[in-house]
Amino acid sequence: MILVNGHVSDCVDVLDRGLAYGDGVFRTLRTAAGAPCWWRDHYAKLAGDCAALALECPDEGVLRDEVCRVAEAGVALAKIIVTRGTGARGYAPPHGQTATRVVMGLPLPAHAQPEGVDGITARGCTLRLARQPRLAGIKHLNRLENVLARAEWDDPDIVEGILCDVDGMLVGGVMSNLLWIAQGILHTPDVSASGVAGVARARLLRAAPRLGLGTRVGRYPPAAILAAEEVMICNSVLGVRHIARLDDVCCPSAGWSTRLNTALHEETD
Repeated sequence: MILVNGHVSDCVDVLDRGLAYGDGVFRTLRTAAGAPCWWRDHYAKLAGDCAALALECPDEGVLRDEVCRVAEAGVALAKIIVTRGTGARGYAPPHGQTATRVVMGLPLPAHAQPEGVDGITARGCTLRLARQPRLAGIKHLNRLENVLARAEWDDPDIVEGILCDVDGMLVGGVMSNLLWIAQGILHTPDVSASGVAGVARARLLRAAPRLGLGTRVGRYPPAAILAAEEVMICNSVLGVRHIARLDDVCCPSAGWSTRLNTALHEETD
């Protein structure tokens, strides 16, 4: 099922600014028993991203009801898209414009089945992410960098690509955030100038102290992960996955992906 502004439809106006300019934001989240998972975190992130772009954020109750409507069809995922709405030609944002909201149900992708599979293969991407603090952290619709990075491989055994910024510093995965454990600390790259600050990443940073881990967010070169006890990716669809192989390097497993995945799901709405 696909809902556009609350109505069953698979069409949006050709003048919608989300289509014309990528002027909007989105979220993809798991559903279970006809309801969204981690709803408070996802709605807070959506509202924050909308505020950063001066977009009208949908009412929480209305949006949750729509997510539940599509989830009742038995789908595993729901995707929410919010755009600035329709507008005349030109970059200038229209005043008083009503946002467009799209909620769709999606099946669980192949790379997310089965949950918790032990070890994935990843590769380093040649594309470098631009540094733009105004947009950094936001899950906006301008994802052409990710599209081009994902086009770098067609090997079905490779699940993820690791991205660096224009300075060669780690940012994250094409569809995920990057994290690793070293010397009792959960490390993850700073995304204040590039990349997306994901909900799963935020939940893991909150959960780390319960596992006796310190946390550190910083700018790291790719070599920083070579001495890690375990290198992982995370997002709201995959959960936490251990990277078993990165290009030609075999990465060790210390059991942290299992422990972090458990901790990720301990905190409920």
